[in-house]
This record gives sequence, C-alpha cells and structure tokens, in this order.
Amino acid sequence: MTDARSQVPDSSAVRVALWRALHVRCDPPPHVLDDEIGLHLAAPDEDWRARPDMDPQATAGFRAAIVARARFIEDLALEQAAHGITQYVILGAGLDTFAQRHPEVAGRLRVFEIDQPATQSWKRRRLIELGYDIPDWLHLVPVDFEANESWPDRLSAAGFAADRPTLIVSTGVTLYLSKDTTAATLRHIARLAPGSTLAMSFPLPAELLAPADRPALDRATKGARASGTPFLSFYTPQEMLTLARRAGFADAHHVPATTLADRYFSHRPDALRPTPGEDFLLATT
Repeated sequence: MTDARSQVPDSSAVRVALWRALHVRCDPPPHVLDDEIGLHLAAPDEDWRARPDMDPQATAGFRAAIVARARFIEDLALEQAAHGITQYVILGAGLDTFAQRHPEVAGRLRVFEIDQPATQSWKRRRLIELGYDIPDWLHLVPVDFEANESWPDRLSAAGFAADRPTLIVSTGVTLYLSKDTTAATLRHIARLAPGSTLAMSFPLPAELLAPADRPALDRATKGARASGTPFLSFYTPQEMLTLARRAGFADAHHVPATTLADRYFSHRPDALRPTPGEDFLLATT
C-alpha cells in the first residue's frame, strides 16, 4: 500500500493553484477567474503568502498569465459543452477544479483528468476530505509517464470513447516534454473522432520575447533547473503549427498570449497584465 505521505502533488501544480487563489485575494475585481478551491486542496502553511514565489508585485505578470490561460480553457470548455461535446480530457490536470466549480456543466460531460499516480491519489483523498463528491462522470486517470505508460491506453481503460468528439486540453505541460514526446501526443490526439478540439499551450523561445521580458524567463529557467524539473522545449508558433499539421489535424490556429491579455485584462482598474511567453495551439480533427 502506498504511504499517504508520498502522495503529494507536483510543486508546480501547487504553485499554479496558489496563484489562482492569490489573484482573488490580492487583485481588485473584476477577477478573471474565481478559484480558491485549489488553495483549499493544497492546504499550504498559514504563511503561504510570504513565500517568495507568492510576492504580489514580483509575480503579478506570471499570476495574470496563469489565470488568463485557465479562463481561456474554461470558456472553451463551457462553449464546447453548450455545443454538444460530451467528453472533456485534461492532460496534466494537476489541481484543476473545473469539475468542482461547474458541476452543473461537468455533470453533462465525462471528465477525464490525467496526471501522475501520486498526484491523482492525493487529489482523490483531498476531495473526499473536503466533502466533494467524486461522481461517476469524473475520472481521475493515473498515468506513470516515467514508466512509459501509454496515456491513451489508460484513458481507454477508464471508459473513454474514442469514437465520440472530445475536447482535450493541455496547459503548462509541453515545456517539460521533449519535442518528440509532444509530436507523438499530437499524433494520438489527431486520431480522435472528427469534430474533436485540442487546446495546448506552448512556451516561446527567448528570442521571440521583448528584451524586457527575457530576464523573467531566465530566472524561471534557472529555478526550474534547480528544483529538478528543467524546461526542455520551446516552440515558435510556426513550429507548433507545423507539428500539428504533420500530426494530421484538419485545422490548426495560433492564439497569441496578447489575444488573451486583450480579452481578459483590458479596462482593468489596475495595471495587471500577463507576462508574455506562453501561446496556444487551437486545433480540430
């Protein structure tokens, strides 16, 4: 039996959840995303806001980028559900809380959250401890990527129907994967039923960033290396579009981070804007 103490989420997944909560707690309304459930799941120490990576000013741009991408995915999921999609797959789900915050919509779907076994075991336990139901439409799918387990196989074993149109999303994942692995992932997804949609975020190389934004990327890169989770892959938009088209997607579009910034952060009472550097691939089968 696995020791419960070893069932802990990835530190980057916790950081993302805390940034979502910090947006609600320190940024003035209107809030781009209202999500404190991830904070309750993580249950950090009482002084969590004193952590260097939670400094409200120093991390404002990163925090804004996180809530922008989460809101973009959430809007897409709500839109797809309204148009009849019945399956929703989240690759690298971490502390995603869509199912808990939108049960009336998620209940019309089959939601599959894919992540490492330790994270999934921990999340299942924390949801139960907090009084959240784990309904039969919510599937926490453990995949041991380090052991080269096939996520499509585990997804099928969890009841996924490959012949039904699906929304599949992946945010903050490609940065940590080799380009060969991402290309293989795209090929798997491109074989899903016609009418399926993929939204995948990808990091831009430093040379595509404004000079003022490059030091932040350099600091993040050094921090990731020091924590044992180094950044592996960066993509130009054209490179990612080429990978998607070679994988077999019928249609593929680039969604710049500036599009999300303009959509969600225009006319705010503060100067909060996302740090650029992570764009989206939006593709359909």
